[in-house]
Amino acid sequence: MPEDHEWEAYKVPPTRTPVSESTSPVPNPVNYFQTAFNYVVDAPVTFFRDLIERLQSKNKFYYYHQKFRRVPDLSECMEGDYLCYYEAEAQWRRDRMVDQEIVEIVRERVAACKQREGPNQFQNCAKEMQLLAQVTKAYEDRYGDLGYHGNARTCLMKQKHRMMEERKAAQEQQ
Repeated sequence: MPEDHEWEAYKVPPTRTPVSESTSPVPNPVNYFQTAFNYVVDAPVTFFRDLIERLQSKNKFYYYHQKFRRVPDLSECMEGDYLCYYEAEAQWRRDRMVDQEIVEIVRERVAACKQREGPNQFQNCAKEMQLLAQVTKAYEDRYGDLGYHGNARTCLMKQKHRMMEERKAAQEQQ
């Protein structure tokens, strides 16, 4: 790069840009329209929106998480209490959906670990695979063999029969 610069070839822009003066004595109507629009439309809307945002910031409400109160299990319902039966059935369905999501999340974690670890998956993903085995066994113990149309009553009967078999097996061992 040459030491001497040609200042005439690369002129520096002026430091201050001159302001163009209007030659017309008539004021610009766009400025009046813009000012009127700001005061008539924009200012009230902005004020109202800021007011609503301030009120909503105090009470945060998240739409994605609905909390249901726990209802009595089907075994705790009185005989002939059909409303309790219905609520217990709805609670059972929600619990089943939650358990399905838990199994799916653990399964995705195992798949991600296997993908990440590659050939070392059996060594490095042992905890995740053991957790998956526990979760799927618990899910199968509770909901297995119920089918698509399973409900709280059949699940309760399955649990009762399983407990009776475990009690009988424990008595036979003694």
